[in-house]
Amino acid sequence: MSADEPATSSSAAIPAMAIPVLSLAAFGSALSLRVTDPLLPRLAQEFGVSIGEAAYVITAFAIAYGFSQLFFGPVGDRFGKYFVIACACVGCAFTALLCALALNYPLLIAARLMAGATAAAIIPLSMAWIGDVVPYSERQPVLAQFLIGQIVGISAGVLLGGLAADHLGWRLPFFCISAYFVAVSLMLFSFNRRLPDYARVTHKAEGSALRRMVNEFGQVLSKPWARVVLLTVFMEGGFLYGAFAFIALHLHRVHHMTLTHAATLVMLFGLGGFLYAVTARKLVKKLGEKKLALWGGILVTASLLTISLAPQWWWAIIGCSVCGLGFYMMHNTLQMNATQMAPERRGAAVSAFASCFYLGQSFGVGAAGMAAERFGTSIVIAIGAVGVLLTAITFSYLKTES
Repeated sequence: MSADEPATSSSAAIPAMAIPVLSLAAFGSALSLRVTDPLLPRLAQEFGVSIGEAAYVITAFAIAYGFSQLFFGPVGDRFGKYFVIACACVGCAFTALLCALALNYPLLIAARLMAGATAAAIIPLSMAWIGDVVPYSERQPVLAQFLIGQIVGISAGVLLGGLAADHLGWRLPFFCISAYFVAVSLMLFSFNRRLPDYARVTHKAEGSALRRMVNEFGQVLSKPWARVVLLTVFMEGGFLYGAFAFIALHLHRVHHMTLTHAATLVMLFGLGGFLYAVTARKLVKKLGEKKLALWGGILVTASLLTISLAPQWWWAIIGCSVCGLGFYMMHNTLQMNATQMAPERRGAAVSAFASCFYLGQSFGVGAAGMAAERFGTSIVIAIGAVGVLLTAITFSYLKTES
């Protein structure tokens, strides 16, 4: 079966746990990224750097994650997406261990760069693999269920980071992440051997690897709608996560909460995301892709403004929960478009999508880190809120015109 042919209902069954195990891998990837958010004050104190400089642990991960997509998309098509994901989890275990053992701040940044690079394969290649084996009409709910791992991972990462900042020391989370990825990689290798042939399809191409890579992404970028989706997710990543990365710090500084308590509130973002995951099928049917993205952006904007401007800390309970729901309404719609914007090059297309998302995050967090030092976290979060709204409105309009 060729790489361009979709799976059919007559195809051999995928093992029931194959997708849930991918969700476990996505949990680890999200955990690895977000664990450093509440650690920023502790890292700044530990290494004698400013908050803006401490934020480089987030920016470094996101930059490496984004650029590595240019590599992993074609590699996944060439060697099999599920197999490459399993190999990437082995790499994640090693790089998390390097983070835990870093002797100084430059070494920690270097280890975070490598951690971002190895984690880069997991979520986008999982999405692309799901796109290969699940028909389009059934895909969005399946993607939403897969993303439960990422959703919970974001919350768990923030909570673990908060606990570590206040009580456990900043190194312990990375030891835990390393051990977790060892276990997940073993499960993935086991399921890869049991997949039917069409779920392990590879795409062999002639010529140099660099030329193939340029050709793969060139075909994706040649499509006008693909360019719209990629620019939209770049802006979404920059505005949303430029604000999100500083919510725990905002609650700590403005409302004088401990980092553990602040992280507990921020993890409610995952509760909103989980609510979307379990209601995705109904929401998609009722609203459609255009309104789902628009209303998701509106909810994110309202929630971030609430967190930014609220006079009392407890408003963040509502804000963080609604922010998670709104984000996944918008982002899952973009993911759906990414899996179909270049179906003949789905691995490269989804990797380009993830690359733009994380490069947007790196730009947004870097800019927000500098702005937070000068203008405060309230302004940074409010700017992110307005940016998300403008991005959602623009995408919704262009979706109508496409």
